[in-house]
Amino acid sequence: MVTVTLVRGGGVMRGFRVKGHAGFAASGTDIVCAAVSSAAYLTANTVTDVLGIDAKPTVSDSRMELMLTKPQAELAQTTLQGFALHMRELAKTFPQNIRVIYGGVHHDEN
Repeated sequence: MVTVTLVRGGGVMRGFRVKGHAGFAASGTDIVCAAVSSAAYLTANTVTDVLGIDAKPTVSDSRMELMLTKPQAELAQTTLQGFALHMRELAKTFPQNIRVIYGGVHHDEN
């Protein structure tokens, strides 16, 4: 199962963590994993390359994390909220494969 944690802090969405494998199909053919990965990369690339925010996404095998400072997050709210909406909708369609968690409060106010 893929777990998506939507992180808030200072009254705004501050980032996200994605981990795990969807288990919908074999590795390399799993459309659920592909949908989540594509959305996570689109969000991270939009934040860094389109919005020009100096963020450092962390990527490793079956994990991705993007955390922003409060000023950065305020600039990226539309993008982050779009990611959150997409993950919620995917979780409705594939409840056995994706879990969305709200929390993981980010306390750094910088």
